Amino acid sequence: MARKLFGTDGIRGTANIDPMTAEVALKVGMAAGKIFTRGDHRHTVVIGKDTRLSGYMLEPALAAGFIGMGMDVIMVGPMPTPAVAMLTRSLRADLGVMISASHNSFEDNGIKLFGPDGYKLSDATEAQIEALVEENNTDELAPSDKLGRAKRLEDAEGRYIEFAKNTFPKGLRLDGLKIVVDCANGAAYKAAPSALWELGADVVRLGVSPDGFNINKDCGSTSTDLMRETVVMQGAHLGIALDGDADRVMIADENGEIIDGDQIMALVAESWNSGGRLLGGGIVGTVMSNLGLENYLNGIGLELVRTQVGDRYVVEHMIEHGYNVGGEQSGHIILNDYNTTGDGLIAALEVLAVLVESGKKASEVCRIFDPLPQLLRNVRFSGVPPLEEDSVKAAIKEGEKRLGKSGRLLIRKSGTEPLVRVMAEGDDEKLIADVVNDICVAVEQAAQ
Repeated sequence: MARKLFGTDGIRGTANIDPMTAEVALKVGMAAGKIFTRGDHRHTVVIGKDTRLSGYMLEPALAAGFIGMGMDVIMVGPMPTPAVAMLTRSLRADLGVMISASHNSFEDNGIKLFGPDGYKLSDATEAQIEALVEENNTDELAPSDKLGRAKRLEDAEGRYIEFAKNTFPKGLRLDGLKIVVDCANGAAYKAAPSALWELGADVVRLGVSPDGFNINKDCGSTSTDLMRETVVMQGAHLGIALDGDADRVMIADENGEIIDGDQIMALVAESWNSGGRLLGGGIVGTVMSNLGLENYLNGIGLELVRTQVGDRYVVEHMIEHGYNVGGEQSGHIILNDYNTTGDGLIAALEVLAVLVESGKKASEVCRIFDPLPQLLRNVRFSGVPPLEEDSVKAAIKEGEKRLGKSGRLLIRKSGTEPLVRVMAEGDDEKLIADVVNDICVAVEQAAQ
């Protein structure tokens, strides 16, 4: 069955427009509740959300669906996605749900589902949920005396803060470090600054005044200018920018220069390998990771295994093949010694641990390799993505020919937005720009 609801990161769309409606959320709650009601014990589901206005609509709709199937609902309010994954395991829940559209603007929202092990659901399980939503069968609703109950977990934030702090090496502190943290007016607006402060840092807080509309707006990991400028202006040692649900992170050194997910993965890989902690003989990235990362890892005897784009695919490969470090250039960093999904705060703490132990500046510690020139552009479309048009295929073939063996070309449809992503990489920066431009023009013309 073709996937209609689920993309690469759960269900996502414009709020109050199908599929991001209260009706669909209700049906998803009922369908997931049916699948994850197993055995005679009292079943529970943890529901978290970010700070979008539409969360007030989707949260009760999902809760009603689960309650109607006889599941108890534990609502934790605005909470990072990795916190929901952690709490699902910690509370021995049968299911976890995060209401968020991650780095998208407030108009969008999404639903991410976690199994009792804290991992995102498999494609097969998502397909089961889709099939049940399509059937719209209410025959298996719980009888009136078996309905679930809903309650709020008041100490959820404190639990996550302590969880994150406990990943920081014993005996180390952040005393004497000034850190800028941009929470994107999103889910981590309380937890991230508090965790850093409690570890001893002097914290400069940005993006901590959510109003339902300003999540990710000119702030956070996809808009780092404010964070970078504040690092320099405040004379800070490091800057941290999270996205709306805090499962990804970008770092800035003391000069305001960005350290992306590839550099963070290289830093962790080197540190954990030196300490005998790295498993699998390398790390897991995606097709988007820079060739410079791969060359660096090969140079120190490690490998970079690539998956398709999407942190869930990175995690699946890590589990199947025994790796404990993986992630994406965009800032999803999965350290499954600690958590089951990307965790921006814990990844930042890992960088800070290396910084503290070295006693050096971030610019000296965090620039692990020289990246090859890489250019990514997005082309918006409506309807069907025009990648099968002859003109687009011809432009792609010509681009591959021009880049030859010294470069790399990647064209794909976004799994979360109506965008075609065009990326090229290689030694010749001008050639890369020309190739990307020609392909984008072809896509734009075909999309008209």
